[in-house]
Amino acid sequence: MSKILLPLLFVSASLFATEHAADAGTDIVQRTVNFVIFAGILWYLLAEPVKNYFGGRSKSIADELQKVQDRLRESKQAKEVAEAKISEATNLAEEIMKAASKEGKILNEKILKQCDADIENLQKQSAALMALEQRKMVRELVDEIMEDVLVQESASLDKEAMAGILMKKVA
Repeated sequence: MSKILLPLLFVSASLFATEHAADAGTDIVQRTVNFVIFAGILWYLLAEPVKNYFGGRSKSIADELQKVQDRLRESKQAKEVAEAKISEATNLAEEIMKAASKEGKILNEKILKQCDADIENLQKQSAALMALEQRKMVRELVDEIMEDVLVQESASLDKEAMAGILMKKVA
């Protein structure tokens, strides 16, 4: 199409551009017709590509703006989700701290009860061992006294002699 219009433009320019018009002094009509034809040709040749270019540009800008808004919306949602997770994590941490504190108190009480029971058992064992050792010492003392008495059987045993033997062994 532009192959036809371009030669027509040159032909119209050569038709109206004569020396005879310059002599007349007013060639405003021819110039106006030339301008209208030129503007029409330009409009015909450039209107569609310019419209397509600016329409495409507007569409690409609108698409890009939509993408940016979508990303902004997604980032806001991601931020809200992250804030919700942070809130949940904070609550969970507080619950864990409370549970750990309670468990610590419970374990402390159990350990104290176990220690008290162990101390009580140790005291009972100690008392039992002391009683055993006392009985053992009494038996040994009685055995030694009986040996001394049997050795001194030939001699007369009176109360004073018996008290002397006991005093020696106890001291």
